[in-house]
Amino acid sequence: MIRTHQSITDTDELKPDLTPLLDIIFIVMVFLLLTASVKIQSLDVELPQTETQALQETESDPITVNITAESPYWALQGNEIEDWDAFKTELLKEVKANPDKPVVIGADKAGTVENMLKLLAFLQQNDIKATQLLMEEDKS
Repeated sequence: MIRTHQSITDTDELKPDLTPLLDIIFIVMVFLLLTASVKIQSLDVELPQTETQALQETESDPITVNITAESPYWALQGNEIEDWDAFKTELLKEVKANPDKPVVIGADKAGTVENMLKLLAFLQQNDIKATQLLMEEDKS
């Protein structure tokens, strides 16, 4: 009888304890769920916090891009450009000629959001950093 009891105890000791393994599996699952990459379709735009900070960051001669409300919608360095394709070509030439100059965007408040998004998408595609978006302070 003692022998039988002894053999039952030996077989219980030979079974592996799976509790730590399950803990590790759940920790890995949680880690993978939290670190899974989710593609967020958005544009990163950093706007100046205050007017004084924006003035300090502006260099004396930036590359200026203007979006107007009426045709022609695009202007580069104060020169109006008739169509989007010509504007893209000129902007790329200007940035390649002056890679150290910041790009400053000024948009007319009556202009379309579509043109602003088109410009920001183009800047992001070509890895052009826009340092500022010019805005007026709300005086109300």
